[in-house]
Amino acid sequence: MKELEFGGRRVEPAIRMLYDMKEVINDRQWLSESKNIELYYMYRDLYLSHTDKDKLLKQGLRYDITIMPPGMLGKEYIKTAGHFHPSAHGGVITYPELYEVLEGEAIYLLQKQDLSDVVAIYAIEGDKVIVPPDYGHITINRSNKTLKMSNFVDKDFNSIYEPFKEKGGGAYFYTKDGFIKNYRYSKTADLRKVEAPDGNRLRRLGLSKDKEMYPLLREIGRLDYLVNPQNHMSVFEGLI
Repeated sequence: MKELEFGGRRVEPAIRMLYDMKEVINDRQWLSESKNIELYYMYRDLYLSHTDKDKLLKQGLRYDITIMPPGMLGKEYIKTAGHFHPSAHGGVITYPELYEVLEGEAIYLLQKQDLSDVVAIYAIEGDKVIVPPDYGHITINRSNKTLKMSNFVDKDFNSIYEPFKEKGGGAYFYTKDGFIKNYRYSKTADLRKVEAPDGNRLRRLGLSKDKEMYPLLREIGRLDYLVNPQNHMSVFEGLI
């Protein structure tokens, strides 16, 4: 068990196994010959102090860390299973999520539910990436280094994995030969490739590439757009 020390506690991870996400693996031949190996590790509901824990609970937030060692899923780079978020408070706006790359390099593959937009966001250490409402997302470790990333998200909802499972993965796979289309999607937008947001786009959210985002939980209301996105739709404009 790969424990993580955080806030003076040793936290055990939820482990994503290969067979947990067998439906979304592109290289079916490789999968058929593979053992059920560990892929990545998810440490949820983290806090550095009981004061921080209380502030997270008060705001309806959760802080997590995910650690993904480098590797290949056959021809495809190692990735998360991929999921969508449910609608916030029974409305039509889905919950967003805020990520930070703590170590390594990532590609965040985002796709709208109607596939009118699919974007690959390239991020390195210090970058912050927001998954806006109405987007599903997959994280890819694109390097030979371990990817360590954190996230803030509403603490109460359950992620929705079925849309990706039904289509065998995201609209695109990232392989040794670059991105390739997933043939099980009949229609999808062309893939956009962008860098993680910086400068003014980060500053208006209280974010900086040079500072970790964890202390934002102590500024009550700063991250309210993650819990009540319907009240903050302008926040998401121009981020991807």
